[in-house]
Amino acid sequence: MQVTPNRRLAAEALGTGLLVAAVVGSGIMAARLAGGNGAVALLCNAIPTGAMLYVLISILGPVSGAHFNPVVTLVFWRRGEIASALAGAYVLAQVAGGALGTLVAHAMFGLPIVELSQTARTGLAQWIAEGVATFGLLLTILGLVRANPSAIPSAVGLYITAAYWFTASTSFANPAVTMARALTDTFAGIAPADVPAFIVAQVAGALLGGVLSAWLFGGSGTHLPADDA
Repeated sequence: MQVTPNRRLAAEALGTGLLVAAVVGSGIMAARLAGGNGAVALLCNAIPTGAMLYVLISILGPVSGAHFNPVVTLVFWRRGEIASALAGAYVLAQVAGGALGTLVAHAMFGLPIVELSQTARTGLAQWIAEGVATFGLLLTILGLVRANPSAIPSAVGLYITAAYWFTASTSFANPAVTMARALTDTFAGIAPADVPAFIVAQVAGALLGGVLSAWLFGGSGTHLPADDA
């Protein structure tokens, strides 16, 4: 199969969309079934998200590298492993795919297709949590991309599942997902006014993770699949 730019962009949009559908959809289902028990709802949100990440990275990684996250694309761009034009297109595909994922989740559960979140997620603790969550995500990816790339799907899925619980923000760690979650007034939502600070924290955490990984693990490794043309 020829791995063309269009296939890569489709994989990024599809992967981000399905990830967001899993996050928002499992959050809606969890809230309905948990009966007000926040711990149960969070557990029922975290496990499907980690499981979906494993599946999506496994099936779409050979096509696009399975970023599904603008800050992952940013760090690989800084490492010289993705061209500027393609990196920009990746980010647009991720944001569009994420927004569509929220709309699909709403449609599946019979909610208004478009609604803005009223859930406040703000404050220094939440911003630090987002920085830490994103830092750890990049450390996980970059630590394995050369040494053991086949372990990335399971490691990323497990990391995000854990980070739901050890971070105060429940580990968004992804600007595209954060923007998409502003479009749902459900368990997974975030108020639009709180999105910019989350994204700043995510970018800072990702860049720090990239810098430390370059020193700790050495040079870059193969990331995007080679063109077959």
